[in-house]
Amino acid sequence: MSGFAWPARVYWEDTDGGGIVYYANYLRFLERARTEWLRQRGFSQQRLQHDAGMLFAVVSLEIEYRAAARLDDELEVSCEPQPQGPATLRFAQRIHRRAAGGARELVVEASVRVACLDARTLRPRRLPAFLTETHAAEVPIP
Repeated sequence: MSGFAWPARVYWEDTDGGGIVYYANYLRFLERARTEWLRQRGFSQQRLQHDAGMLFAVVSLEIEYRAAARLDDELEVSCEPQPQGPATLRFAQRIHRRAAGGARELVVEASVRVACLDARTLRPRRLPAFLTETHAAEVPIP
């Protein structure tokens, strides 16, 4: 399964009074990168819920804060998914700050376990093949 990186920028709403990203807001960046990974494969969360009757829920999270991101920083949020059982994926995720000259500084490192659920019953269901294949789907997002 292939990794993915998504560019982001820190906005005022992401920060505390000192212009530093509030610790819980890093979870938003991680979530958005996982959503964009799914889009890159040709699927949206909304479409999967309505058309395929599935949704995803975070069931565990480990996070380490290595440095502080600040207002207007350019970030790169990566996710590397690995199947972990028939109904779960574990994402190794990192947030790097991009600096001038192409240098990167590790800001956050996380491990996020996500379960595939039946949208109606909220019970675990087997991961679909398109999530475990190495190539992105050729289906455009509506």
